[in-house]
Amino acid sequence: MNPADEILDIVDEHDRVVTQAPRGEAYARGLRHRCVFIQVRDAEGRLFVHRRTASKLVFPALYDLFVGGVVGAGESYDEAALREAEEELGVSGLSEPTYLFKFLYEDDSAGGAGLGWWSAVYEVRCDLPVRPQAEEVQWHAFLTDEEVAARLGEWEWVPDGLAAHERLRAFRAAG
Repeated sequence: MNPADEILDIVDEHDRVVTQAPRGEAYARGLRHRCVFIQVRDAEGRLFVHRRTASKLVFPALYDLFVGGVVGAGESYDEAALREAEEELGVSGLSEPTYLFKFLYEDDSAGGAGLGWWSAVYEVRCDLPVRPQAEEVQWHAFLTDEEVAARLGEWEWVPDGLAAHERLRAFRAAG
């Protein structure tokens, strides 16, 4: 199926479902929907970082600190988090990601075309060998926190992932 044809729940400012629409229409019209962000670390505590493929509908060819994606119509955040993590990492049998928090991401910049989505943030440890989806991931590596920090100012990152990253840092700092 073409990703633009995937049916999404369209939600209001309180994350209540109000209708459904194909992903392509949701993006084109700036309809609020749901997404999941999963921070993946390996056994050594390194963070999975990847570069999105140029064919992605949103933020093509940018670097990302999370795996994840849209929540399908009728799908729960938890179901989407496990599905997206396994799909993007190319693994099966991954532990269920741990839910951390949710926030409303809104991007009014020209590149984001006024998109907004409720964003559930998770974390998971992956000790399995990863084989990321070629359709989703152009490049990947597990990087230390120091390596990630050094690249934050060098690479072009997806803006929603940066927003989730900053909120995750604040969440952890608040303990």
